[in-house]
Parts: sequence; C-alpha cells; structure tokens
Amino acid sequence: MRTLILIYCLFLVTSVAFSQNCSKYYPMEEGTSFQYTMTNKKGKTEGVTDYSITNVENTGGVTTATMNMKFTDEKGKEILVSDYKISCTGDVVKIDYNSLVPAQMMKQYTDMGMEMEISGTDIELPNNLSVGQGLEDANVAIAIKMTGMNMNIKVDQLNRVVEKKESVTTPAGNFECYVITQDNISEIMGVKQTMPSKLWLAEGVGMVKQETYNKKGDLTNQMLLTKLNN
Repeated sequence: MRTLILIYCLFLVTSVAFSQNCSKYYPMEEGTSFQYTMTNKKGKTEGVTDYSITNVENTGGVTTATMNMKFTDEKGKEILVSDYKISCTGDVVKIDYNSLVPAQMMKQYTDMGMEMEISGTDIELPNNLSVGQGLEDANVAIAIKMTGMNMNIKVDQLNRVVEKKESVTTPAGNFECYVITQDNISEIMGVKQTMPSKLWLAEGVGMVKQETYNKKGDLTNQMLLTKLNN
C-alpha cells in the first residue's frame, strides 16, 4: 500500500508542467524549490514533500528539467528521495510516465530479486487552458514479478476537465488558479478504487492545492503549497 500511495502522490503532483519558456505553469530555473504539506480529512499533517529543480537542459528545441523530490512523513522521517524528468516542446509539457516510479523503489524491488515492467501514457498539459476544456487521459502501469507470484499496479487519470477559475490563499501567498477535476482510478491485483480529485493550478507557480475525495465525494486528503522559492 505504501508503494501505491507514493506512486499516486507523484502522479498527482506531476500532473502539471514545469517551464517558463514553453509553458505558462511552473518556473523552470535551477535552484527553484517548493514544498507541499499533506493533511488528512481532519486537517492533521501526514507528510511533507519538498521539490527542487536541479538541472535544466535545452537540446534540439526540447527543454528538459530534472526535478528532485523528497517525501518526509508526519514524524519527520525521510521516506523517499527520487528524481524525475519533465520535457517541454512547443506549447505542451510532457511528464514521462517512467519517471513516476522512483528509482529508489525500483532498486529495492530489484535487490529483493523482483522484476519490474513499466508502461503507460505521458501526462500532458497545454498552455492554452480555458474553462470547460478537456485534457488528455494519462496512466502508469507496473507489473512486479516475483517467485511464485505476480503483482500488477495501475493508476489512471481520466475525465480531466478545466472546471473553473478561483482565487486560493495558502501560507505561500495568494494565487489565481484554474481548477482541474479528474477521476483517479487505482487497481491492484484486479481490485479497483476510484478517487476523484481537484487540482488548483496557478500561472508561473504550478500546483497550489490538490484535494482527493472518496467515491461518495467526501474529502480524504489535501496537499497545499506551503513554501515557494523562485
């Protein structure tokens, strides 16, 4: 379950773009950093995720940024450190689905004698967002092979729609955001779970807030931008 939660959190947070030159959303400069605090439905802190841009390269009209992520639990224990890449071409930013599975996690499984196969569809976000606009679906699937047993994990982002514009205030400031709704469907060993979510996205900043709900529409957790240094 910890594996699914970490992949799921990565999938949500990286559902947004990271470029000043070829996207309106998120700065793409080395040294830029930001922090999100995750809370449960009662407002209790469950963990903190710190991001920093460690490298930016421009080759053949494609801009690629390397993002470092560190997840710390509610007790201050470092749970995961990972790097992933985001590429930007023209007016669309793509997040490679392979990058959504942390190398540290893959190494742990490999050291245990397991094999992992990853497939999926890159996450895309265009510059020209507008209320009512539909966005492309995305997914990542992981097949874990071990002696005498195989385990399949899949996370889909479906029905992605720009719902409205809204002002949001967080400890990091006040932001004018587009609100993107989507259905997140996870599947482990044939057992499916649907988790609708909303994503608040601000120009030049990126994700400001994200809320996840159960199938009844009740809030289950929230991620909020609490620090920004750009």
